[in-house]
Amino acid sequence: MDENILIWLLAFPLALSLITFLIRAVGWRSQRVPEVLHLGGIIIVLALILKTAFLIYSGGELSALADLFYADRLTAVFLLVIGVMGFLNGLYSIGYLRYDLAGEELGVDSCSTYYGFFHLFLFTMLFTVLSNNIALMWVGIEATTLGSVFLVGIYGRRESLEAAWKYILICSVGIAFALYGTILIYAGSFNLLQNAHNSMLWTEVVKSAGMLDPQVVKLAFVFILIGFGTKAGLFPMHTWLPDAHSEAPSPVSSLLSGVLLKCALFAIIKYYMIAARCLGPDFPRLLLLIFGILSIACAAFLIFAQRDLKRMFAYSSIENIGIIAIGLGIGGPLGVFAALLHTINHSITKSLLFCTSGNILIKYGTRDLKAIKGVFRAAPLTAFFLGSGALGIAGCPPLNIFISKLLTVSAGIQAGYLWPMLLCLALLVVVFASFLRLIGETLFGEPPEGMEKGDVNWITLLPIALLFLLMLALGVHTPEPLAELLEGAASLVTGI
Repeated sequence: MDENILIWLLAFPLALSLITFLIRAVGWRSQRVPEVLHLGGIIIVLALILKTAFLIYSGGELSALADLFYADRLTAVFLLVIGVMGFLNGLYSIGYLRYDLAGEELGVDSCSTYYGFFHLFLFTMLFTVLSNNIALMWVGIEATTLGSVFLVGIYGRRESLEAAWKYILICSVGIAFALYGTILIYAGSFNLLQNAHNSMLWTEVVKSAGMLDPQVVKLAFVFILIGFGTKAGLFPMHTWLPDAHSEAPSPVSSLLSGVLLKCALFAIIKYYMIAARCLGPDFPRLLLLIFGILSIACAAFLIFAQRDLKRMFAYSSIENIGIIAIGLGIGGPLGVFAALLHTINHSITKSLLFCTSGNILIKYGTRDLKAIKGVFRAAPLTAFFLGSGALGIAGCPPLNIFISKLLTVSAGIQAGYLWPMLLCLALLVVVFASFLRLIGETLFGEPPEGMEKGDVNWITLLPIALLFLLMLALGVHTPEPLAELLEGAASLVTGI
C-alpha cells in the first residue's frame, strides 16, 4: 500500500463523496448513515495523511502515475494542515449540523449534501497539493472553488447565496490570471525541454528554471501572484473572502480560512521557487513583501471596525495571510521557516475561533457583537475557548501564533527590513487592541434576559478543546519531527 498511498489518499475522499451523494439520490432519508460514513471518512483520510507524512519524513519523496502526483517535505506540511484540520472540523460538523437539523435550518437531504461536498472539498485540496503537473494544480485550485461554493450557499438564504455567487465569480476571474501564468511557464519550459510531458511537471521545470526566459518568468509570476493571490485572500483581491467566510456554516468557514487559503499559497510558493531560480530572489520577494504589508494594513483597520463576529475573524485571515507572504518575502531559511510555521499556527487558531463562533451562534442566534454579552455566564467553556483563541490570534504568549509572528519579525530585522517590520508591528498593535476589545465586550457582563445558562453539547466542544491543546502545545514547544519537516521544507524553497 505504501507505493500507492498517494492514489489511495486521492481516491478515498472522492469515493466517499460520491457514495454520500448517491445516498441522497436514492432518497434514503437517514441522518445517521451519512454521519457514520463522514466520521469514518475523516478518520481514514487523517490516518492516510499521517502515514504519508511519516513516509516522506523517513524517506524523502513519493510519486505516483508517472510523476503526475508528487509529495516532498513541503507537500507534507500542507498535507498535515489538510488532514488535521479536516478531521477536527469534520468532527465539529457532526454536532453543528445536529443543531441545524433541530432548528430546521437544514433538512436531512441537505445534511447528506453537506457531507458529500465536505469530502469533495477535501479531495480537491488534496489533489491541489499533490499535483506535480502544473496544469493539474491549476485545475485543482479551480476545483476547490466548485467543491466549496455549494457549502457556502447551503442555507439558501439571500445573504449566503449572494456570498456564494461573489465567491465563485471573483475567484474564477482571479484564477484566469493564474491560467495565463501557467501557460507562459509551460510555453517557456517546452521551448527548453522539447517534451510536452516533462514541460508540465513542476519537478522538471524547477530543475531547469535557471535557463528559462527571465522576461517570460517575470510576467508569469505576476499573473500567478494575482491569480492565486485572489484565492489566498491577498489585498486587493480579497473582496470575496469576508462574505464567503461569514455566511458559510462555521466549520466550512474554518476550512476556508484555515486550509483553502493555504492551498493557494502552496501554489504561489511553487512558482516562487521557479521565479527565484530564474530571476534571483529579489523580484518575487519584493512583490510578496508589498502584497503582505498591504494585506495587513487593510485588514488591521477593518478588523477594528467590525461589529460582526465572523466577519471580524474573516478579516483576520487576510491579516495572517499577509504575515505569511511577508515571511516568504523576507526569504532565507528563517523567513521561510517562519512563514510555514505560521501557516500551521494560523490554521489551528483560526479553526478554533470559527468553530467557537459556531457555538456562539447556536447559543445567541446572532453574529452581532452588540448582542453577544456575558458569554462567561451563559456558556463558560465556550467563553474560555473564545477568549483563548482571541488572545492567540492577537499574538499573546505562550500561544502558538506568538512564536511564528516573533520569528517573522526577527527574520525581517536580520534581513535588513527594519522599517517595514516596525510598520507591521504598529499595525499588529491595532489588531491586538481589536481582539482585546472583543474579549472585554463579549465575555463579560450579563447575558440577554431569559437565556438558558450552560454550554452546547460535548460533540461541539471536543474538537475545539483539541484545537486549544494544539494551540497551546505549539506555543510552548515545536516537536522535533515537525521542526525537522519545516526545516526540510524551508530548505527546498530556498535551495539552501
